[in-house]
Amino acid sequence: MGTDLELIGIDLGSAELAEAAGEIDRLEQHWSRFRPSSDLSRLNRSPGVPVALPAVTFDLIVAALDACGRTAGWFDPTILPALEAAGYDRTFADLIDPADEPRPVAAARPAPAPAPGPGRVALDVARRTVTLEGRVALDLGGVGKGRAADLIAERWLAAGTSGCVNLGGDLRAVGEGPDGAWSVAVDDPFDPARTVAVIGLVAGAVATSATTKRAWQRGGVRQHHLIDPRTGQPSVHTGTQVTVIASCAFEADVWAKAALLAGPDGPALLASAGLPGLFVDRSDVRPVNGMEDYLW
Repeated sequence: MGTDLELIGIDLGSAELAEAAGEIDRLEQHWSRFRPSSDLSRLNRSPGVPVALPAVTFDLIVAALDACGRTAGWFDPTILPALEAAGYDRTFADLIDPADEPRPVAAARPAPAPAPGPGRVALDVARRTVTLEGRVALDLGGVGKGRAADLIAERWLAAGTSGCVNLGGDLRAVGEGPDGAWSVAVDDPFDPARTVAVIGLVAGAVATSATTKRAWQRGGVRQHHLIDPRTGQPSVHTGTQVTVIASCAFEADVWAKAALLAGPDGPALLASAGLPGLFVDRSDVRPVNGMEDYLW
């Protein structure tokens, strides 16, 4: 999944934590667009053909397409061709040089185009098949991290244990933390050594989206991984980071991305979903929709 994994278990031994890490590895093998044998890669290279998928992947795709409608199209899993046109056609590690600087990628690439949207994806629930029509390909990177965190945390919850799963900032907590609530630090997007806020989370999930973390150079122009579905290009709202609290990490990831991409309309978008958010730019740290109640 191209990110760091942090597992914190209360009354969980090393064997249970190792099992959770192994399960996340298995989920990556289903969902990674960089693994040729993954479910997602098989689907993306089979346009116009119904592709049968295991439930764990089919259900994630259904949820991602549904989220597109619920966010007024700001979150859209069909942005993969635009993401690749911007240069993100390999793992992020391969886009960064050893000095942690963005590595240039070729400027001669397909012209960006708006995301085709869920209407070009046909689902057969009975047969559990997905058919991609035309120039459509799916990216499940962010929400895959959120769903993986949810699956592990919900397994712990069912077993009556407490824990926290953090996949690159997509964080799901169940049960009580060491001090009752879980303490979640929100980094400054412009100075990672600095914390701009601390969230006290009793249960649920937190996710953060920012344009400052996954960036590279294409033709001398800075690019990043948050694609505006309406233009097919990296979002122009490059000075913002958005953190969202939701019931699960999948939802928190979806709405954090959507609110960032919506720019000035982001707070209203979160309000429509009844979700607290924290907007950070170079001059301001702004909690909205009751986020103040969660800040320590």
